[in-house]
Amino acid sequence: MLSNFFLAVVNPAPEIAERFGFNKQLFTMHLVGFAVVAFALHRWAYKPILAMLDERRNRITKSLADAEQIKKDLANAQIKAQEILNQTSAQATRMIEEARNAAAKVQEAETQKAIATANQIIAKAKQASEAELVRMKSELRKELVRLVAETTAKVSGKLLTLDDQKRLADETTKQLAA
Repeated sequence: MLSNFFLAVVNPAPEIAERFGFNKQLFTMHLVGFAVVAFALHRWAYKPILAMLDERRNRITKSLADAEQIKKDLANAQIKAQEILNQTSAQATRMIEEARNAAAKVQEAETQKAIATANQIIAKAKQASEAELVRMKSELRKELVRLVAETTAKVSGKLLTLDDQKRLADETTKQLAA
């Protein structure tokens, strides 16, 4: 008994296997079946799944790289757009300044034309005024000569002849001129 006990302590596997109903032949068949199933799964299931996952990983990596490139391109496009906007703004400012300068030149030219026209109008008005003054003086002299002749005729009581009227007109004109 001691030897059985000693054998059981040193090599307990056969006794345990017997107690639990271990069958080597059945175990070997299960092991072969598991190996066949594992091989079949590995060949027709795991490899395609792993290949698909690798392909998907590669597509994701490529998509991330493309997205990064698109970000760079977008940043470059924004910089270019800002440069174009700045150039356009500078051109617009320059054009506005040129328009202001042209408007100032046109305004100056129109002002000079208006001044010249006003000076012409003033000169014509002076000429018309002087002509009117000369006409009025002439009429005034004639009227004064007539009044002097009439007054002289009334004071002297006689009718003046044409020569007397002419002489009085000349004398009156000389006195008025002085």
